[in-house]
Amino acid sequence: MMGVNHATSGAAAWIAATGAIPYLTSGAYPLDPVAVVTGSVICAGAALLPDADHHNATIAHSVPIVGRLAAGAVGAISGGHRHGAHSLVAAAIVGLGAWALTFLTLTTDRLGTFSIGTAIGSTALVCFAVKARDMVDSWLKAWMLGAAFGLILVFLVPSSVEWFPLAVVVGFVAHLAGDFLTTGGLPGPLWPIRLRPPAGLRRIPIISGVWMPSGHVALPVLGNTGSARELALGLALALYVLLGVAHETLRGFGIDLFTLI
Repeated sequence: MMGVNHATSGAAAWIAATGAIPYLTSGAYPLDPVAVVTGSVICAGAALLPDADHHNATIAHSVPIVGRLAAGAVGAISGGHRHGAHSLVAAAIVGLGAWALTFLTLTTDRLGTFSIGTAIGSTALVCFAVKARDMVDSWLKAWMLGAAFGLILVFLVPSSVEWFPLAVVVGFVAHLAGDFLTTGGLPGPLWPIRLRPPAGLRRIPIISGVWMPSGHVALPVLGNTGSARELALGLALALYVLLGVAHETLRGFGIDLFTLI
């Protein structure tokens, strides 16, 4: 799945889990409107994290030279693109890292104590999200916007310290779900244990497309990355995110969007 659609799917997943749109959200983890909107941006950025194992991914271009080197290192450690970094093990590690960031605090006489770790993490994720969606035309602007967002988040939305790790994990898993629906698929659910299909099953077209000789698994309803089906899904998710953001923004002002329609 392309980076722009990964980012959109992350935002959509957060709205579906935390928003309050009748029939279109699950209410699994209800939050106030500000947390829904801001969390969707963080979740969009987190949905790009698994592709840190690819030298040409959005994240790889985030910082000159360093970004490519970091992506190369992640790819080498994880075994290449769509291997370890695209696993449930990686999701757990990233979630623990995000949780650990919330304990990195700074205390000042004027501002009191706040989570500088959450601010730093949010800065990077928002930077990735806005650049993936082409909301800005340069990485410098993306980092500036991300830094502003990170500072606003920790001071105006103190509850973000509680849900920040969850937003990161939801975005990460949304990425895995998107790639699972393409022909490239994901490493098996037990990675680093690689379960390969028996030789006899590899000759059956349907099974070999779902459980590949490499051990990867997929439900390739979207076909190849960038297919017309993926673009259609990306458009539907984008419309869902726009509806969710509009609904939550109005809800923050005490207005129910569906009573106006």
